[in-house]
Amino acid sequence: MPKQTPRSADPAKLIGLLWAPSTAVGRTGTTLGAVVVAAVGIADTEGLDALSMRRLANEVGVGAMTLYGYVPGRAELLELMLDSIAGQAYAGRALPRAKRTVRTAIRYIAECNWELALAHPWSVEIPPGRPIVGPGSSQKYEHELEPLDGIGLTDHEMDALLTTVLSMVDASARWQLSLERSRADSALTDEQWWQAAAPILARSMQGLVLPVASRVGTNVASAGDPRVTLEFGLTAVTDVVVARLN
Repeated sequence: MPKQTPRSADPAKLIGLLWAPSTAVGRTGTTLGAVVVAAVGIADTEGLDALSMRRLANEVGVGAMTLYGYVPGRAELLELMLDSIAGQAYAGRALPRAKRTVRTAIRYIAECNWELALAHPWSVEIPPGRPIVGPGSSQKYEHELEPLDGIGLTDHEMDALLTTVLSMVDASARWQLSLERSRADSALTDEQWWQAAAPILARSMQGLVLPVASRVGTNVASAGDPRVTLEFGLTAVTDVVVARLN
């Protein structure tokens, strides 16, 4: 069973840690930033279940008790990791404000966040919580709000639009990653899975009348496509926003 991924970090300790990544503890010279980079590396390659404080201490090359001098616990560590990858969302690429229209900016923001989620699958396993007021997340928030500013939305609407887009991306990425795990675990393609399941379902559902669900399910005839679903959602949202602003 996966480990719990709480969002219950001590706010006073967390904020101090978020804004002091160059802090070194003891005589090793290792910084908090280096600890976070190592933690992200473990989570990226082995998943959150592999990320224990002892495993991280071994990776960094410090004692387990020394590690607690850098970060007080797993909850704070996860927040630091999320802030770290947030700061990489637009590294080496154009910022959203460079896009010429709100429609292209929204799609660009979604694309960058989709790629970020797939690069760090563990990030979408962590449930939403209070905003992380760290340097990476704060800068990302600024970058993503910039193309929405001055187009006719209120501040609350700008935040709500961005949150809606990011929520759709997170849900779709989580679905995509879950499908990939299911395919790998079963060693079956979606088509092979349906071929095996269809006769059993037909017997189990005999006599059940579901005309609309049956028609749609037959036409879709797959486990679904997270990317297609995301594209539909983005089109729907941007159409409404653009129509309202015109």
